[in-house]
Amino acid sequence: MSAEHAGAFPGQSSEVIVVERDESRTRQPRDHVPRETSATAPPDEGTAGDGARVDDIASLTSNRTGHPAMDASNLDVSRETSLDTPIAAEAYRAAAVLDDHAGPWPRPEATRVITVSNQKGGVGKTTSVVNIAAALAMHGLRVVVIDLDPQGNASTALGVEHTAGTPSTYEALLSGRPLRDILVTVPRVAGGLRCAPATIDLAGAELELASQVAREYRLRRAVEELLKQDDPPDYVLIDSPPSLGLLTVNSLVAAREVLIPIQCEYYALEGLAQLLGTIEMVQSYLNKTLRITTVLLTMYDSRTRLADQVAADVRNHFTGLVVEAVIPRNVRVSEAPGYGQTVMTYDPGSRGAISYLQAAYELAGRIQEAVS
Repeated sequence: MSAEHAGAFPGQSSEVIVVERDESRTRQPRDHVPRETSATAPPDEGTAGDGARVDDIASLTSNRTGHPAMDASNLDVSRETSLDTPIAAEAYRAAAVLDDHAGPWPRPEATRVITVSNQKGGVGKTTSVVNIAAALAMHGLRVVVIDLDPQGNASTALGVEHTAGTPSTYEALLSGRPLRDILVTVPRVAGGLRCAPATIDLAGAELELASQVAREYRLRRAVEELLKQDDPPDYVLIDSPPSLGLLTVNSLVAAREVLIPIQCEYYALEGLAQLLGTIEMVQSYLNKTLRITTVLLTMYDSRTRLADQVAADVRNHFTGLVVEAVIPRNVRVSEAPGYGQTVMTYDPGSRGAISYLQAAYELAGRIQEAVS
């Protein structure tokens, strides 16, 4: 500030104050940083930018070239990323899981008809159906998905047309149209994955079925006709609506197994007794072969103790039925349906995809338990 302006403020002296600069406290120039810690210093030959050796990275992926995701060039990890970071560790864990589960999976002697049911909404029924179905189909199994939910979310996730007027499960239930005339091949999924879509017409099926003869057996007859083909599917997965109405009863009567997805929150346990009561009723009067064979924990949040407590309670109640794989909360799982895909094709290396892959692998390995 110049001398003529020094006294411009009221109450202050016009005397010029000179402040001497303390050179010992000034910031040192960037060049003062030692070369061994400088960000611009070139890495040693044969190492990545942070000191991780390139040959170490190559050695970890050299034996995993059987799957496109196994190559180091395809891993979503920068060469500058250290091997001990969470991102790199997750990527290599994903590669190891994909490598372990590569190749064709065991094929059941008879078709496994599984309904995924829980009257509570938002627990991951549809997400579990489409991703498990995609994982099974990608490993050499023939899979059929029956969308029995009027919302048609499974059809959306699989990229299948389900606008009004499209042949759907409504015609199979109300007019007896064969399922083989309704099934549509799912795009983007390598292997034999087909879907019977659901349209908005299915919303009125509850009322229309109420006056029909043998209303609880409509879907069962359609599935039995499908299994009489020369080349029947290995798996039939039924996505039931979030209710305990006639559509859900039809799915339970048509199935031989029940897969129950349970969200790792307290509310998910409250309505579980109603679902178990409905399953017992169906077992007693409509389908004596129906069994609960699989329980899947979904939307697991490792940051909360509540999730651990719910998971422990479910494992104690359903001893031997809960699969080891737990489905975490993962944004990639939520993003995939917006692109008409499952997470198995949208981002196969994500945590959600790897968890569903492990869950499907465990489900495929429970062949003897399911048929015994």
